[in-house]
Amino acid sequence: MNHLSFFWLPQNKALLLQGIETEFSQLVGNSIATGKISLPPIPDVVLRIQQLCTQDSTGIVDVADCLLEDPGLTAIVIRVANSVVFNRRNITCMDLVTAVSRLGILRVRDIVTAQAIEQLKHSVNLNKVCNDILVQSAAVSRELGAAMVLVTNEFKHLRPDEYKYLEHEKSLLVGLLADIGLFCLVSEYHLYLEKGNYLDQDIALQIFQGQCSATSKLVLGHWGFDDDFLEVCSNEAKPSDEDVLSYLAIARIANHLLMFRNQDERIDEHEVEFNATGAEVLYKLSNLSDVEFQSQINDVINTSGL
Repeated sequence: MNHLSFFWLPQNKALLLQGIETEFSQLVGNSIATGKISLPPIPDVVLRIQQLCTQDSTGIVDVADCLLEDPGLTAIVIRVANSVVFNRRNITCMDLVTAVSRLGILRVRDIVTAQAIEQLKHSVNLNKVCNDILVQSAAVSRELGAAMVLVTNEFKHLRPDEYKYLEHEKSLLVGLLADIGLFCLVSEYHLYLEKGNYLDQDIALQIFQGQCSATSKLVLGHWGFDDDFLEVCSNEAKPSDEDVLSYLAIARIANHLLMFRNQDERIDEHEVEFNATGAEVLYKLSNLSDVEFQSQINDVINTSGL
């Protein structure tokens, strides 16, 4: 067996990180499986809506009645239903049942979950390092979700018949929830330190980066989200015989676009596949001025109702 000090030699750095990643992965997996976590502590109403969405007998009134227990979420759902992003017919609705009917049961689940996580990232009471990581995560996920909306809209604009199945509101929500596993990892890291352990912050950040995708997939799968959400959060395509543009492909194009916009040096190593229409989309959005691009990103966020 290697002496412990040997693990700190440069040639053993990868082995050390792999061992710590495995330990954290097991901690998070066990916490989720036993209900001790660190699934993000979102409101009970949101959890009940998630459970209702797994039952075939659930109707619009059931979800609306559940929402009435939380006036804040009720107001958010009505506001989102009337927002530019989600109100396709531009018809204002004032009652909750109509709002839920317009959005659909699953979309309501996605909205209240995304809203709960967004608020949690800004209000959770961990140490400063953990709080800063989550606030940064909130900003990144908003930007990704908004960029996915821009990409989706361009595909639909260029080939409306071919891509009519795409939903820009789903693109937004998929992007917002893509890194939800980070909360679990950061929370577990906080508990790890609270127990008197020590783990260097830089090493922790590497672990978060390495384990976020798998943890996000575990969380969203536990909550019953569909394959589009699972593919994007894990960055893994599910085998399919259908030749259609997936939300994962949209996310990859949006991410590449943001790397270009942010002058991220890693873009040289970032590979993304797209068809001729995708090339047109990327070309158009890449050639917007910085002011115009940021304006469009802000418009999506500000008009989403979230």
